[in-house]
Amino acid sequence: MSTQPRRRRLEVEDNGEVTVVNFIDKKILDEQNIQKIGEDLFSLIDELGRKKLLLNFGNVEYLSSAALGKFITLNKKVQSVSGKLVMCNINADIFEVFEITKLNKLFNIQKDEQTALQAF
Repeated sequence: MSTQPRRRRLEVEDNGEVTVVNFIDKKILDEQNIQKIGEDLFSLIDELGRKKLLLNFGNVEYLSSAALGKFITLNKKVQSVSGKLVMCNINADIFEVFEITKLNKLFNIQKDEQTALQAF
């Protein structure tokens, strides 16, 4: 019985008090991947006590609605610990989805990582 090694979906680094999360996958569509990404993001708050999260979508070209649901849950979780969630580098196609779903009003979305870091 061979088990496939669990591939990392996120690259996490600390920039001062802010935890910067870079997505490794270009497409965040598959339910299993989204589940794993959600678990990894939630554990930053639940297990590591992080309160300031910056999600950098620089690599991401496609995002499913299930992934959006995870980000909404993550946002609630961050707010429940008096933290802050900021997103950056969202490409035009994905941003359009945020606009259509009015999520651009819910999330703090910045143009690039530098601007996003200043949003904290």
